[in-house]
Amino acid sequence: MRPDFDKTPLVPAVVQETLTGEVRMLGYMDREAYEKTRETGELHLHSRSRNRLWRKGESSGHVHEVVGVSADCDGDALLVAVRPSGPTCHTGAPSCFFESLWGAAGAGTLLRLEATVAGRKAERPEGSYTVRLLSAGKARIAQKVGEEAVETVVAALAQDRKALTAESADLLYHLMVLWADRGVALADVLAELDRRAGGSR
Repeated sequence: MRPDFDKTPLVPAVVQETLTGEVRMLGYMDREAYEKTRETGELHLHSRSRNRLWRKGESSGHVHEVVGVSADCDGDALLVAVRPSGPTCHTGAPSCFFESLWGAAGAGTLLRLEATVAGRKAERPEGSYTVRLLSAGKARIAQKVGEEAVETVVAALAQDRKALTAESADLLYHLMVLWADRGVALADVLAELDRRAGGSR
């Protein structure tokens, strides 16, 4: 299936970060932008305000490598999976969808958790367990990760699904605190998993 640009000259293109699944922006592709994206492997869109083709990152340098494009069931909208080299939004935010109007934020649960931990690290609010962990240092955080890993294994061996779910959540949380302390991003870990995906695992 290809977009029908004769029917819809400007096709909405939802741009999604391929590793995290985060929606980065909504743009529009005409036939020229679609073909240029296929030809170069870099995200090209049609600028409605300037009425011309533009390459994402041509001003900021934050080029978006395209790893795949999907069409919806009617062929009149596109989902573009990208590996961005930097923020997508002109404000410097990773995603253009950072203004929460109501309900949960648009990012996935792990991204929201990562942002929360980063916020605690930067702002150091009083009474925060995350702040206490970070203040205790890497040895204490690593110890907590070890403790939660053991408790996760115990729950799994006991065949206690509810306990395994809870202990797994604790393990992920403490692991993300450790990552934040050591300067490792969720995207770094996902990229390593992605790199290994073509192997023998």
